[in-house]
Amino acid sequence: MPIELKQVQSRNDLGKFIRFPFLIYKNNPYWLPPIFFDEKNFHNPKKNKALRTNDTIMYLAYKNGKIAGRIMGIIHHLNNDHTGIKRARFFKFDCINDQQVAHALINAIEDWGKSKGMDEIIGPFGFSDKDPQGLLINGFDIRAAIVAPYNDPYYIDLVEKEGYTKEVDLFEYKIPVPDKIPDFYQRIYERVSRNKDIQCVQLRNKKELRPYIMPVMRLINETFRDIYGSYELDEEEMQKFADDYMMILDVDFTIIITDKGVPISFFIAVPDVGPALQKTGGKLFPFGFLRIMKEMKRTDFIVLMIGGIRASHQGTGIDVMMGVKMLEACARRGIKQIHSHLELEENHKIRGEMEKMGGKVCKVHRVYRKTLGLG
Repeated sequence: MPIELKQVQSRNDLGKFIRFPFLIYKNNPYWLPPIFFDEKNFHNPKKNKALRTNDTIMYLAYKNGKIAGRIMGIIHHLNNDHTGIKRARFFKFDCINDQQVAHALINAIEDWGKSKGMDEIIGPFGFSDKDPQGLLINGFDIRAAIVAPYNDPYYIDLVEKEGYTKEVDLFEYKIPVPDKIPDFYQRIYERVSRNKDIQCVQLRNKKELRPYIMPVMRLINETFRDIYGSYELDEEEMQKFADDYMMILDVDFTIIITDKGVPISFFIAVPDVGPALQKTGGKLFPFGFLRIMKEMKRTDFIVLMIGGIRASHQGTGIDVMMGVKMLEACARRGIKQIHSHLELEENHKIRGEMEKMGGKVCKVHRVYRKTLGLG
């Protein structure tokens, strides 16, 4: 049967686009549903500036009259200008196990990219490295952590049979929380602590956190400037990023280090809320929010979200100070395991630190690339 492609233009189409993964993964215990409210905001140009400043397109695929797949295309002008590469991206790719459907969806984004003068395409990749990125290629029997993507194994063949090859891999680690802070960490921590200009901010509640939000967001811009797929957020985008995660931020696991009162490093983790999201289907209301709050208090593992150190303070032991503070918070809250966010394959320094702490790779994600021909 021929595949029918429909460009997403109406509110009804958008609703179907957002809900499709819930149909694909409704019986999969390892998939983590996104927060439905966040998905709606992501696709709202009034809420997401990236939609107003970049070219995007979305398609639904139908087979035998039923929705069989979805895909989004992105051309990120600022990042393309920064890298000098005319690159399109495919994102939010979900599909039944059918190469014909996958081909129709992916080919539509390729044709769109070529019509816009692009030379290559990567994916799955969103507007930045702060969106879920890559296709899961290893670790299918472990529940997804928040902000990390999940897909069935057959997606690999669907994408690779369309001529895509590896662009970059990203790794997730599981790190056991030690019963005792390692001696080599403790010695470095004590040395750094002798510098009275260097202080760890003591946060008791989110109200005390708010004055640090924008300084930390500016620090994210500074420290992530050269990270793969990243670009500098403006004030509106920084505020949106902060708002998106304020609900699940926990001050115990929000580590901010200052030098003479100026933030110079940060390390943010969140309690795992996966079971709550699965039970509520990603819905906050009427009871989802309460379930998430309850899960945050009783979980025994946290997910590292993001961290960075100003270049002027790298190599001074600040990373160890943040690590010790995080481990102390884990001990207070009964946390037994830390799950890392996605770490770039080439980030040997951070990966080495995780492995030094006993961390093991539990998942591998891959961003694919394909050159766009003239035909």
